[in-house]
Amino acid sequence: MRTAAILPVKSFGAAKQRLGELMEQDARSRLMRAMLADVLDALARVPELDQVLVVTANPLAGEPEGDARIRVLHDDREEGQSAAALIGVAHAREQGFERVLMVPGDAPLLDPGELSALLARPEPLVIVPDRHGTGTNGLSLRPVDAFDPAFGPGSLARHETAARATGLEYAVDRLPSLVLDVDTPDDLEATAAALETSEGGAPATRAALRRLSLPA
Repeated sequence: MRTAAILPVKSFGAAKQRLGELMEQDARSRLMRAMLADVLDALARVPELDQVLVVTANPLAGEPEGDARIRVLHDDREEGQSAAALIGVAHAREQGFERVLMVPGDAPLLDPGELSALLARPEPLVIVPDRHGTGTNGLSLRPVDAFDPAFGPGSLARHETAARATGLEYAVDRLPSLVLDVDTPDDLEATAAALETSEGGAPATRAALRRLSLPA
């Protein structure tokens, strides 16, 4: 089954405004680049993925060397995560992909094995909640346009309602490595604590946190 991952990536200069009390804009930008690098590295080790679509206005985002599966799609409007995801969906549909997997670019703990298990589920629609149990950190959709994503606060309930409306089977699957994304100081603290107690993984994010004098 041809599957594309979709990563909506906000402009580095505007990223992570809610971390402003902890770090300056340059530091936030470096942290975002580091987390994105770790997410892309994890996705590169998921054999079920045929292509990784990075949707962004950043000219240099998502262009690591050595992985021909990565394609950067320009987001010239920057109207938010959901709108960016739809750019990826449109491309996937045009290219004949049968399934898309939407994940954030700020979940550096992402585990390839967990993503493979998610993609092995029989349900055509799978929703991955965030650590609070109210938002959404991942969507697996088959077909690719089964419903429009509606990320943001309260999105888990919206996505469950949309999934039920399709008449297709769906599941809510809490992936330990995908529940942690970084938007707020509390999120960053939780991610840093998880990195501190884990073995290996997320090398770029670990290095960025060390430069910020945060534990990792």
